[in-house]
Amino acid sequence: MFYLENQDLSNKRVIIRVDLNVPLDKNSKVTDTTRIEACKVTVNTVIELGGSCVLISHLGRPKGKEKKLSLKNIVDTVSIIMGRPVLFHEDCIGIDAEKATSVLKPGEIILMENLRFYDNEIEGDMTFAESLSKLGDVYVNDAFGTSHREHASTALIAKFFKGKKFAGKLLQKELEVINEIAEKGKKPVLAILGGAKVSSKLKILYNLIQKVDKIIIGGGMAYTFIKAKGGNIGNSLFEEELLTNAKEILKIAKESGKEIVLPDDTIASTDFDNNDQIKTFKSGEIEDGWMGLDIGSSSIEKFNQTILSSNTVFWNGPMGVFEKEQFSKGTTSICISLKQAKENGVNVIVGGGDSIAALKKLGNKEWVTYISTGGGALLESLEGKTLPGVKALSNDY
Repeated sequence: MFYLENQDLSNKRVIIRVDLNVPLDKNSKVTDTTRIEACKVTVNTVIELGGSCVLISHLGRPKGKEKKLSLKNIVDTVSIIMGRPVLFHEDCIGIDAEKATSVLKPGEIILMENLRFYDNEIEGDMTFAESLSKLGDVYVNDAFGTSHREHASTALIAKFFKGKKFAGKLLQKELEVINEIAEKGKKPVLAILGGAKVSSKLKILYNLIQKVDKIIIGGGMAYTFIKAKGGNIGNSLFEEELLTNAKEILKIAKESGKEIVLPDDTIASTDFDNNDQIKTFKSGEIEDGWMGLDIGSSSIEKFNQTILSSNTVFWNGPMGVFEKEQFSKGTTSICISLKQAKENGVNVIVGGGDSIAALKKLGNKEWVTYISTGGGALLESLEGKTLPGVKALSNDY
């Protein structure tokens, strides 16, 4: 795979697959510019290297050509963030689209219409990919968040750019971060995994237990492991069909000198919305009729010490039902511990929608070393998979 550094892009039209799938309000105005800001470095790099930029992206899940999901709605915001005018074309393929990009001058930027206005994009249609390839001379993938899909604009278009395809700066950074978590992070390396189900992170657990030094398991995931160890979990969420897997992961950890860190205590209730019925139990001694919905104070202290004794920390997933105020303390405590760790020089990496939402809930998230832009792409990478959009950038593809 090749990166943009030192490439001569003079007078080249560079197709950049960006991820501008941003949230919009009811008036189709952008409410969060994070993804637009994330691709600015690559756009600036291409311009500094003498090229012009042809931005291609999807937005939402349109059924046909929906006006409310037109990328025209965001072009003004993109212009403001890029610090220069951004042109717009109402299609992404065809003769008119090719003409619009053919007249670009170095330093100019054009945003093409929503790729998903064509079903061919998601279907991974090679003819559609070839049509997209006619928009430029060079291809750059900077859309990590969609690189786990075998879509035309990520996995197929690169076939038409032998020796002229590169990873963008954002994609490059994401891959470096994944490598830091799984391969070359400053030890000890800690992964904190939360969320509802073990099944959604089973492959990640098998992969990371070979790579990192410790894994904290919280949220609903934890109860399958506590049950596997013989604990009583009351009515807490667990996946019976994965008890054998949980036992195996615990065994692998023990045999390889790694540590699985589970909650010591649990904040439980008889009902999600019953504020009057809340009680703390030891994690393996939850009474029947009660369900664990957050970690308790002993677990918070234990997890805090584990975080502060690490040098690289990756966090994905809440410790409880953090959307409910009464069950949000565990997730909030993780944020506070991570901030303290960062202040002590620990490398803190955060990925996943719920974890990022928890950071936003607390306010300032600027202290985090790196926040991944990928959801499914990040998780599949941590499973040890090579993403289709990344594989497509290799020389032999």
